[in-house]
Amino acid sequence: MKLIVLDDNTANEKCSAEFGLSFFLKAEKNILFDVGPSDVFIKNAKILEVDLKSVDYIILSHGHWDHGNGLKFIKDKPLVCHPNCFSKKYSKKDGSYVGLPVSLAQAKKRFELTLSEMSYEITKNIIFLGEIPRKNNFESKKTSFCYKNKKDDFLPDDSALAVKSKRGLIVITGCSHSGICNIVEYAKKVTGIKKIYSVIGGFHLSKDDIVLKNTVEYFKKENIERLYPCHCTRLPALAKFYATFKIEQVRSGDIIDFESK
Repeated sequence: MKLIVLDDNTANEKCSAEFGLSFFLKAEKNILFDVGPSDVFIKNAKILEVDLKSVDYIILSHGHWDHGNGLKFIKDKPLVCHPNCFSKKYSKKDGSYVGLPVSLAQAKKRFELTLSEMSYEITKNIIFLGEIPRKNNFESKKTSFCYKNKKDDFLPDDSALAVKSKRGLIVITGCSHSGICNIVEYAKKVTGIKKIYSVIGGFHLSKDDIVLKNTVEYFKKENIERLYPCHCTRLPALAKFYATFKIEQVRSGDIIDFESK
């Protein structure tokens, strides 16, 4: 089982990078997890000799442009996501549109669309988690986003993948607007597996604050072997993760073999 980073904020020697995220999971099914903000995921796939025609499923973590604008450049594939992904989303800061480039009606025409608020089994070992319950008292308490009517958007569509492996669960997330600890806890509940082997994706942590402190303590308690924060995990958080867990930087073009080590 391998995960290939098709697009992330930082580049390696071969590939381009931009503010966004796209992973290719090579497992019992080939999964394209998020498609970034442009066609960079396609260009990097060619460099990395990843055949996007082999994609069995596209999984969209949530309905933001930096994870879904690439939908304009791909079609005729099964697409799995939360129904709220296609709601119109805006930045509270400047009112700019931050949602997807395609409407629900357009998505139904372009893809074999599956919308699910509940967890959804892609295969026996790969589960789309659906809507994440917000259980703890420190994550997802504020939001920078709103709907057109100015009502707060806490991103109920924010989801992730749980992948069963011989070493434990692998959790793959896009931005963790619902809280990375909430996501991991729900992955454990949905699968019935308590051992978390690896977590990779955007953790939506930017400051060295109580949220970061609680998250670090949670990961220490869970004794997670392989931790890969990237994308929207900003420098103060990355520095804390490095000091605590000696993480490696995630870059466009990286190939992570979950069966190694």
